Amino acid sequence: MLLIPAIDLKEGKCVRLRQGRMDEATIFSDDPVAMAVHWRSLGARRLHIVDLDGAFAGEPRNKALIQNMVAAMGDIPVQVGGGVRTHQIVSGYLDAGVAQVIIGTKAIEDPGFLADMANTHPQRVLLGLDARDGKVAVQGWAETSTQTAVELAEAAASLPIAGIVYTDIDRDGMMSGLNVEATLNLAQSSGVKVIASGGVTRLDDLRRLKKAFASCENLLLGAITGRAIYEGSLDVAQGQALLDAE
Repeated sequence: MLLIPAIDLKEGKCVRLRQGRMDEATIFSDDPVAMAVHWRSLGARRLHIVDLDGAFAGEPRNKALIQNMVAAMGDIPVQVGGGVRTHQIVSGYLDAGVAQVIIGTKAIEDPGFLADMANTHPQRVLLGLDARDGKVAVQGWAETSTQTAVELAEAAASLPIAGIVYTDIDRDGMMSGLNVEATLNLAQSSGVKVIASGGVTRLDDLRRLKKAFASCENLLLGAITGRAIYEGSLDVAQGQALLDAE
């Protein structure tokens, strides 16, 4: 299980949002490459990058910057989401050294696209499910679909995806703790491995998550954390040590 630092990109800067609202962005660094190197130096074994501009535009807006970040991470895997909606974008990121691409909006609007990308690039695609009250949000979280996260996870269970990044939008960036119950339910209902996201704030959140998945730890790939590690309520090295402990 991995504790995965998140870097969200907006206009070339490293920011964190509250509940996905672009008008509530806090800038944490003007140098995302240096921030990536910083998390690597603290022992991060994977990095999560979201192109927020791309998520709203429907196509990447920070690709060159992301390529530089991937290069700076060396052999540390990087997963990237935000505006991944065409075959060319997927292959372009993978060719640039990205370990896995996260497909969200396009996967919900066009399930055939997700299936095509998963079969073309097995284990290189993550399904991004961002939920508000159980319903999946799309278009940079600006719109909410009628489908539930569990329904979409179950539909994707037969595909060779690497897993699901599940985010509780209401908790994202709010320092309010993880929605462990919903994350566990999604994993158990679908049988697909998950990466928990949204509200990872303290070591206790990781303890709760680890305990909840004790009987099915093979379904938990790890947890993404953002604002907490920037504001200091969670230490990357300590968090990873907790997840590594028997």
